[in-house]
Amino acid sequence: MSAGDAAFAHDCVGALLVRDGRILLGRRADDRAWLPGAWDVFGGHLEPGEGAAAALHRELVEELGVAPLQVRDLGVLEDAASGSWRLRLYAVDAWRGEVRNLQPDEHVELRWCTPAEATGRLAAAHTEFARVIAAALVASGA
Repeated sequence: MSAGDAAFAHDCVGALLVRDGRILLGRRADDRAWLPGAWDVFGGHLEPGEGAAAALHRELVEELGVAPLQVRDLGVLEDAASGSWRLRLYAVDAWRGEVRNLQPDEHVELRWCTPAEATGRLAAAHTEFARVIAAALVASGA
């Protein structure tokens, strides 16, 4: 980890699972400390000494019961003004396992969203989500 990495209180990875032109999102439980009730991508915080690829794999297995097989880098979103969070985003076009909600205390609902639905649900979190969603779908051939 570089010195610049340490500035982020929340250093996270996130996955946009892509299937048939749709993106999988989860609605977070209302009692969560981080983004209560918000729609979100799947992923989470990097653990100490963990790389982004390992964190993405771990989080998808823990949350959805799937192991990513085909992953593309979509870039980074961050709150540069406060330095409070950074989210490294990846499109996941193929995985092993069936998507299921293994952490219903974290995500109370899973939904395959159209690009417009996904953009609308994530827009409040960061204005760049529209670009990221478009990139995930274009590169997947959706």
